[in-house]
Amino acid sequence: MPEPVDRPATNRGPATGATTLARSTGGPDRRPDLAADCWFLSGPTASGKSALGVRLARELGAEIVSVDSMAVYRGLDVGTAKPTGEQRQAVPHHLIDVVSPAESYSVARWLADAAAAVAACRRRGRQILFVGGTPLYLRALRDGLAELPGEDADLRRQLAAEAAAHGSARLHVRLAAVDPVAAARIHPHDLKRIIRALEVEQISGRPLSHAFAPEPHPVFERQFFALDLPRAALHERIDSRVERMFAEGIVEETRAALDAPGGLGPTAVQAAGYAEAADLLAGRIDRAEAIRRTQQRTRQLAKRQLTWLRSFKGAIWIPA
Repeated sequence: MPEPVDRPATNRGPATGATTLARSTGGPDRRPDLAADCWFLSGPTASGKSALGVRLARELGAEIVSVDSMAVYRGLDVGTAKPTGEQRQAVPHHLIDVVSPAESYSVARWLADAAAAVAACRRRGRQILFVGGTPLYLRALRDGLAELPGEDADLRRQLAAEAAAHGSARLHVRLAAVDPVAAARIHPHDLKRIIRALEVEQISGRPLSHAFAPEPHPVFERQFFALDLPRAALHERIDSRVERMFAEGIVEETRAALDAPGGLGPTAVQAAGYAEAADLLAGRIDRAEAIRRTQQRTRQLAKRQLTWLRSFKGAIWIPA
């Protein structure tokens, strides 16, 4: 699923309106308290994390904490490939179906919710298995959140207006000039994240990609597992999954979300398949094109996930 960008708080002086630095969490680092009872399983989309996670959790005597930025949305089931009801019955899962699709859900909020879930597992004497492939969540879990500038509404309006006039690709080119690392990770059509990256650079004078101050937890060096499989096999799995999504109701699921109060919010609409289903419903593309685009976006996502996962130097890679 797409990689969300945290939306830190904005602190403005009452007279000047100047933007100041605010910690993303709005306070102290609120990462879960990681210890030897914490295990991690990740991998690219469609690599089989959910099924293996259940098997591993049962072996460990663990409960699962989802590390998936789209599984938090209620009602978005087909397109997010959530664990099945049978899997959730076999092993307790946390941080699934947390908010409505109309809401934004930040990495800071996920960290706080994950900390509460970890504490609850420990009270029950259970191990904790983090399962999922959202790189930003994994990095925040490992490194914590650095101080980032708050939002600047005027600058955001200016950048949005420029994108409306000339396209998001133009802003992406500008981002590549000042922060090539962030630009490589952000899709040229992901306007929300492009604007945030440019905002951080312009306000702080530092690229967003340099904003995190790594303080990796040693448990990641011992207990982090990543699934891998040949590219051709992964692409075949992705293409088959997308075809099943459209056969099993992602279009109807998208229609229901769009018709609900608030519709699809700015984060949920980024998930591969939902934007394409919305375009299909609006008559802008046909079904075949919606499937093709979703397959392409999902393959791109898998490539980005694998790139991110390779930054976990202690990861134990296992064949999927």
